[in-house]
Amino acid sequence: MMSTTDVVAEDARAKRNYNARYAETARAAAGFLKRDDGPRVAMFDTSGWDTHANQGGDIGQLAMRLRGLDAALESLKDSLGPVWRKTVVLVATEFGRTAAVNGTRGTDHGTGAAAFLLGGAVNGGRVIADWPGLSRANLLESRDLKPTRDLRSVIKGVLGDHLGVSSAALESTVFPDSASAKPLAGLVRG
Repeated sequence: MMSTTDVVAEDARAKRNYNARYAETARAAAGFLKRDDGPRVAMFDTSGWDTHANQGGDIGQLAMRLRGLDAALESLKDSLGPVWRKTVVLVATEFGRTAAVNGTRGTDHGTGAAAFLLGGAVNGGRVIADWPGLSRANLLESRDLKPTRDLRSVIKGVLGDHLGVSSAALESTVFPDSASAKPLAGLVRG
């Protein structure tokens, strides 16, 4: 039978292993991306963000995932070296989370979410949002952060300005029938 100390130690080892694997994946991708004949795009898909229960604070499962993401992004930047100055990284989620904690100390699926752009080619140093606030009156259906920007606009802005994808391709192939989601301009340095 495992003691409480053993359980805590095993949990800490699992967290370190998760974060190390994530950073190693980023290093491997950087090895390909920085080659002159390498790919121009990489995608990382991670799981474990659906924290319906026991989300925790600075030592919970969400904090562990965020530390892993931070370590991976730092590893990517360090491994890309001088190529970082030409890089755009988009961090996005497929859905938001509710604004309030549920009965099992987690959060449920929500509507509004966040996206982050980073990299040397990003025209950064700012927050682009129409912050509605977290008061119950400002929440969507009294539970979710209100979406104020279409994520497709952010992605279209990056794909168009950074990779040169045409407007026609963005609206017909990348995001069909998305003319209402105009590309967000000025995200990438000229």
